[in-house]
Amino acid sequence: MNYPKLHIRQLEGWLGFSRQAYYQYWQRQAGQTNGESTVIELVKKLRKDHPKMGGRKLHDLLKEELAKKGIKLGRDVLFELLAANGLLIRRRRRRVTTTFSGHRFRKYPNLIKALVVDRPNQLWVSDITYWFTNYKCLYISLVTDAYSKRIMGYEVAESLHAVHSKAALQMALEHINPQIGKTLIHHSDRGLQYCCADYIGLLDSFHVQISMTETGDPLENAIAERANGIIKNEYLAHQSVYSLAQARVVLEQAVFLYNYKRPHLSCDMLVPEQAHQQEGKLKRRWKNYYTKKVLESFVVNEKPD
Repeated sequence: MNYPKLHIRQLEGWLGFSRQAYYQYWQRQAGQTNGESTVIELVKKLRKDHPKMGGRKLHDLLKEELAKKGIKLGRDVLFELLAANGLLIRRRRRRVTTTFSGHRFRKYPNLIKALVVDRPNQLWVSDITYWFTNYKCLYISLVTDAYSKRIMGYEVAESLHAVHSKAALQMALEHINPQIGKTLIHHSDRGLQYCCADYIGLLDSFHVQISMTETGDPLENAIAERANGIIKNEYLAHQSVYSLAQARVVLEQAVFLYNYKRPHLSCDMLVPEQAHQQEGKLKRRWKNYYTKKVLESFVVNEKPD
């Protein structure tokens, strides 16, 4: 069937809009499509170094570049765009026991229950986590500054032997003057690695106060747990590793990106290295958000980091 051709002028009268409005509409549609493509390309570029970075941090890092290109994009719109393009991050959980507290060594009391942390090198938190690789299950020891979230020391090994946790602590202590140790608290769980004589002796040599959790509740060492999760899930989970030597190189790169490139919502969106140069209370820019149904199975409401 042949339909008569309709002119834009005829549509103006029937549909109640002008020819100018018609063309402006399609120009806006084309501009929106081009803007979305630009955003997706910028996200993919950032994700090359930070493959598991959450949406809110992506939004903060992209704001300046998008402004230069004249693109206005709110946080919620970015989440919807990420969801539509399969770029949101799913949460995956696997657990391995890394803490054995049924040992003969002294267990220290928790000194940080009411502590207000307002400067770097006031409180360090330590923990061990696992890393499933193509080679085998490896174990990562981290020492993190509670104020700046900067990773001060790290080590990866094939076993849970205390010497590896001690190596991470030794690296951390190399960053400070021994006099600073007198005003520093080291907090950990009650695992054998942190209670053994070698580890305690190293802390004592710097006059560092020792604090430990009282139960197995992860919330008693939440900052250390969070640092573990970021390093593993955002920087290591996607890496193919076939030897311990390769794992050390990959971990070193991950810690560099974490310390120098990744902003933290709980540090006023500063990267840890910047926050480590500050003093006083850092603004927390995180809170829980209710998201649309399409986002329910994704990591949108990021935890404080």
